[in-house]
Amino acid sequence: MSSDLESIALEARKSCISMSGKGGCFLGASLSIVDVATWLYRCFLNVSPETSESPDRDYFLLSKGHGVPGLYAVLGELGFFEKGRLDNHLEIMDTVYWHPNREIPGIEFHSGSLGHALSVACGVAKSMQIDKTNAKAIVLMGDGELNEGSVWESAQVAASQRLENLIAIIDRNGFQANTTTEKLSPLEPLEAKFKAFNWRVATCNGHDFDSIQSAFESLTEMATNKPGVVIAETIRGKGVPSIEQKALGWFVKADQQRVESMKTELSEAYAK
Repeated sequence: MSSDLESIALEARKSCISMSGKGGCFLGASLSIVDVATWLYRCFLNVSPETSESPDRDYFLLSKGHGVPGLYAVLGELGFFEKGRLDNHLEIMDTVYWHPNREIPGIEFHSGSLGHALSVACGVAKSMQIDKTNAKAIVLMGDGELNEGSVWESAQVAASQRLENLIAIIDRNGFQANTTTEKLSPLEPLEAKFKAFNWRVATCNGHDFDSIQSAFESLTEMATNKPGVVIAETIRGKGVPSIEQKALGWFVKADQQRVESMKTELSEAYAK
């Protein structure tokens, strides 16, 4: 299974790089979530291309909508839509754009305004709770997004409603826009903050599939009747050393030569 996950993630990263050459995209933020998204769709979420409209499916909401090339690429690899559509990035004949669009199969919510999707996920989880289904609501947020007050309002509501079917994932790459989170508005101690809001908390290496799985398994071993959060420690621009953990990796608009150069970097990184 591990080699299968690695293969999907590699191809997804190649697609993200290609999209940076088609009008540009938030490449660094996209590459940091690829492994988490790959593991979720292959190993955890109860949803598939055949069940993407089923009322009993799990819901995945990408709150950091600017990282959608990473999600689009994974969904394309798994057959939710024709992968060739990624070549239409920013073209007027398609809806493959800088933020999630529900016209694309597998996308649950139009996100982009940071701080919104956790509150939406709370509503989805509450509906599932009322209907007594076994479905889950999963929302992936950026770490810089945690500066939004609405995130903590939603965190308080989720705990008060005992939404144990809600899991948040924090893409903890340490960057927001063109600076670091700890320089702009420090987030630490992040684990302690979520625990203070009465959430179950686990931390993992967001680029190691075994670590990701262990974190999710640990949540199931903790007290029930609480929402859960996985803090995924990641690297902005993961797989392309020239932009890894660099402010310039925020938004990348590349020419074809640069696209090929980054793909070469990626191949060399995966060969190590």
